[in-house]
Amino acid sequence: MVCTMPFLRALLRTARVIRHTPALSTGLPADHAVLLDAPDERLSPALVAAAAGEYEPAAKLLATTRDAAEWESRDRYLRRLVAFARNRDGWLADWLAAAPHDPDALLVKAQLAVDRAWESPARAEQLREVGPLITAAAAGDPRDPVPWRLALDHARGTQATHTTFEALWEQALQRSTHHYGCHVAALQYLSAAWYGSHRECFDFAERAAEDSVPSSLVQALPLRAAFAMLTEGAWDARSTSVQEERIDAAADLAISLSAAFAPGDPWPAEVRNLLAYVLVVRGRWAEALEQFGRIGAHASSFPWASVSGDPLGRFLDARDSARLRVASGTPLWQGSGRGRARGHYA
Repeated sequence: MVCTMPFLRALLRTARVIRHTPALSTGLPADHAVLLDAPDERLSPALVAAAAGEYEPAAKLLATTRDAAEWESRDRYLRRLVAFARNRDGWLADWLAAAPHDPDALLVKAQLAVDRAWESPARAEQLREVGPLITAAAAGDPRDPVPWRLALDHARGTQATHTTFEALWEQALQRSTHHYGCHVAALQYLSAAWYGSHRECFDFAERAAEDSVPSSLVQALPLRAAFAMLTEGAWDARSTSVQEERIDAAADLAISLSAAFAPGDPWPAEVRNLLAYVLVVRGRWAEALEQFGRIGAHASSFPWASVSGDPLGRFLDARDSARLRVASGTPLWQGSGRGRARGHYA
């Protein structure tokens, strides 16, 4: 007699997917509405102006973040402006010509030089040549931690010793104890891919998260350590329960952080994208689907570009996978009686 149980289970799974997938799509924007790295309302005018060759809006934006000590926003806007300048930098050349000592222009110039040097086959040598640009940017405003984040990245690329790196880290902390970008730079230096190990990386991330203030993005640092472990060849069948527990604890902490921000808020979008990725890898489908709902239309290049040449496509595929997995695991008829559901995903 042919066993029909596997076939029956497949039929039931298909029925569940067909029945529940439409409902699970509620609140998720359509694929065509999802944007990769969409700028916020402050950054958009600066990028539009830069495309037209005008630097004044970018200069005003960075000056505003510096004057108000909005260091996290300053770092984020800097990276986006520099990403644009890598292919179209005429507006930056005009800015430097008009104000060669402007601390904001010097910061953009230094970040752009580091990014270009980082792509060179002679990375370490090229980075050493741009060291004076970072020094000039740091001198522009002694309060600003962002040039020190840049210095930490520079030190990693130039194979700086632990002693040198620690001295730079101290300078960064003196300017901003909880600056997320500086913490990420330190985490990368300590990663197994560079000069540390997965254990050192996790230890640093967990201690930093414990010391951070509520709703600080530094609380997502253990999630970055988890991502490194999952993507750098350290995650296989030999992974220990301790490693799994640390990864899940990092995800749990990031879930709490995500809950502190409104759904669709662009500010925590990158953290939420990273969280969704880790939850998908861990098979925590319902929680991943919830994060995709909180992300809304704000897909981010990181982490998807780290695992695919098509980051937006990878994001959408992961979102679809989460929706289908949750649908296939949901009972065909919820509750003991029709119309008496026991709750979502029961």
